[in-house]
Amino acid sequence: MHNNTVVTYTVRPEAYAEHVRLIEGVFAQLRTERPGNVDYQVMCLADGVSFVHVSNHDSADGSSPLPALSTFKEFTSDLAHRVATPPTASDAKTIGTYRGRTDAPTDAEDRV
Repeated sequence: MHNNTVVTYTVRPEAYAEHVRLIEGVFAQLRTERPGNVDYQVMCLADGVSFVHVSNHDSADGSSPLPALSTFKEFTSDLAHRVATPPTASDAKTIGTYRGRTDAPTDAEDRV
């Protein structure tokens, strides 16, 4: 079963560096373990405190493999202390996808 989930929230400005460090840990584990049934992207909006996570995952029961990652567990364990607004998760339907960039960064290479 293919599922898309979009999560949005804001962090407290003083928690930004720790928050990004924890997100980078999740991506490091994903690059190491390379699960084949998930695409995951995290963006920080121009205001510097609003985050958007987009997960596309495919599993028999519809569950995401992300919560099973040790680094994702660490990321979510104290999330309430870092956020200014609680996360809102929404299921999403893919209308279309295009991945035409051959030079697309594979991780946080394009972060400002």
